[in-house]
Formats: sequence, structure tokens, C-alpha cells
Amino acid sequence: MKMITTTEELAQACAKLANSDFVTVDTEFLRETTFWPKLCVIQIANPDHAVLVDALAEDLDLEPFFALMRNTAIVKVFHAARQDIEIIYHLGGFVPAPLFDSQVAAMVCGFGDSVSYDQLVAKVTGERIDKSSRFTDWSLRPLTEKQLTYAVADVTHLRDVYQFLKKQLEEQGRSHWVEDEMATLSSVDTYRSDPAKAWQRMKLRVRKPRDLAVLKELAFWREQEAQKRDVPRSRVIKDDAIFEVATQKPITIEALGHLRTIPRGFERSRHADDILKAVKRALEINESDLPEVPKGRTSPDGASAAVDLLKVLLKMKSESFGVASKVIATVDDLDRIASNEVTDVQALSGWRRELFGEDALRLKNGEIGLAFNGRVVVVCEQGEPIERAETNSRRRSSSKGTRDKAKSE
Repeated sequence: MKMITTTEELAQACAKLANSDFVTVDTEFLRETTFWPKLCVIQIANPDHAVLVDALAEDLDLEPFFALMRNTAIVKVFHAARQDIEIIYHLGGFVPAPLFDSQVAAMVCGFGDSVSYDQLVAKVTGERIDKSSRFTDWSLRPLTEKQLTYAVADVTHLRDVYQFLKKQLEEQGRSHWVEDEMATLSSVDTYRSDPAKAWQRMKLRVRKPRDLAVLKELAFWREQEAQKRDVPRSRVIKDDAIFEVATQKPITIEALGHLRTIPRGFERSRHADDILKAVKRALEINESDLPEVPKGRTSPDGASAAVDLLKVLLKMKSESFGVASKVIATVDDLDRIASNEVTDVQALSGWRRELFGEDALRLKNGEIGLAFNGRVVVVCEQGEPIERAETNSRRRSSSKGTRDKAKSE
């Protein structure tokens, strides 16, 4: 299959692709040696056409592709969309809308947690995808026929997957569940890389406010430097070195060079002065203005056992309704419910509350219990015989599905 290499060809192809209510989209990129993903190939399809775009072609303007992605009359279908959308946001400055992520939809339809694309294709279509080209170098030209075949299959099979999942969601009355999940993927904040918040990406190993002040200054500087040079953060300075500088707070070149995590000769580089300036800025902050070190959650006595009980309930609900447990509630949700920190817990709002959250609160408060009837775990009201509990559990599941279908209609 020939790749598109000119702006005129891309414009013509996108005009044809726009004659549909949805397009499937995928990208091939490299990121091992850069901060920003290096876009190499774009794959797009609708029910009638499929195209491959050479994103590295000289003088190719991607504006026709961006215009297609901005077209709000067309649903943009991805699988595990975050990285693909990040590329579009970085290069085009916008987030495509409306979106449909087949991985999220598959979890809602009972295909398990974070199902892979090839597994989903196999289950829906019976087709097997040759994955051997997945981790090849997509920046080399010309691409092999095997690479091209693999690339186009990523969007042609996705057409069938999308139509299957869309029908399943409509029949089960769960279309609005997926729409709720798309809100995060559609938010610009999901893809902004704010240097001032770079320290939040790091697993904190500091305990003092002054140490945290130094760490924040260093993380801010590293993020800006990595973005400017378009290199991975670790190419500028590694996390271990940032933590050691934060705790030791060197103020001279000699002191910096004596740190165990600083590479030999680094203290003579231009970055050494930047690091010392960052340390100095942090040391000059008034005590009253120092950042507060985030405290880990202190769970009340018995919370661990309560979380274990909630996990059993979550697994039961997941199996009963055919929804991946990861979509219903996170471990953090369970921890917060068990610890009575229930403000802004996602599992306690919307359809999640009706499916799981309400019973989670009742279980924690001792208003209901769990029983095993020899086959499955069921929810029991206080004093309710297990046989009746099983019947009521089935009735609640059936009633929930009927209500959801009515809502979607």
C-alpha cells in the first residue's frame, strides 16, 4: 500500500474520509530519545477508505488531517487513545472531539481490564494480527510491505471493533458510561506538560519542606530543559540525582561534584550552574512560604480489612455486570471509602454509585453482608436467607440493565 507524501494527496484523502460519521485513527511514533513523540506514520480509515500518511515526508503539511480531527460531526475512534491524542495536541494544539476509545468501551462491555488491541480484534472478528512489526523503527524509509500491512490493519480492524462495541453499548444501555470516561481524554489538561507541576510526577522521597522546595525548583528546571532540547528527562538529570541534590543542597561546584549520583565531570558542564541557581532560589525562600510536604493517607484501624472486603464486592459486581473492575473503582477509591474520605470519589457518583458505590457504603456500615452460596458471592441484607439473596442479586442486576437501557434511549 502506497503512503501519502504530499499535502494535496492528504487533502484529497481527508475529503473522502470526511464522508462518514466516524473515522478510525492510529499513529506510529518513536519516543526513546526525545521528550516529545516523533510522529512517523498516521493511519486513518472510514467504512470505505483506508490511508497511510508519511508524517516524515518533506514539506508535508498536516493541516488537512488536523481539519478532519477538528470536525465535530465525525467520531474519532482510537484504541488506548492517550498517546495518539497527545501527539495531535502537541503538533496541532487541540484535542479531537468527539472521541471513542475502544479500550475503554471494551472494559465497559466486559472484555477485562486494559484489553490489548490484538486481543480485542481476535475476540470480535476472529482475525489474528501479526505483531512482529509493532516495535520496528518507523522512522526508517522506505517502510517494508510487512510494516505497511501491519499499520493499515490497525485501523481497518478497528472499524469492525468500533461498530461491534457501539452496538453492544446501545443494547446494554451503557453508551453514557463510555461518554463519562471520554471526559478525561477530551480535556486539554490531560495533555499539558506544565513544568511547574513536574515534581508531582516523581515519587517523593523527601520529608522536609526545604528539601521539597529544592526538588520543585530542580524538577521545574529539568522539565523546561528537556522540552527545550527535546530529550527525555533522564538525559538532563536523573531522578536519583535530583533527590540527592534536594537533601544535600550543594552551593558550590565542588560540593556538587562530590555527590554520589552526579556523573563524573557533570559539575564542569553548563548545567551545574543551573542546578546551583535552583538550589539557591530554594534556600532563599522564607520559612513561612515553604511548600508543605504531602502527607500519606493515614488509614483508621480496620481500614485494611474493609478494603479487602470492598475488593470482594467489587469483583462480584464486575463479574455480575460484565464490566472491568478497573472502570468501576480504583484501589484509591476503595481506600478512601474505607477511610471515610468520600468527597469526590469517582466510584460514588453517577452510574458507578448505582452499580457499586451505594452497596460499598452499606457494606462498610454493616447494613449488608456478603455470602458464598457454593457458586458465587452474593449480597445479603441483614437476616436474609442466602437463597433469597441470590434471587434478589439477579433481580437487581436485571433491573439495573433495564434502567440503563432506558436512560440511553
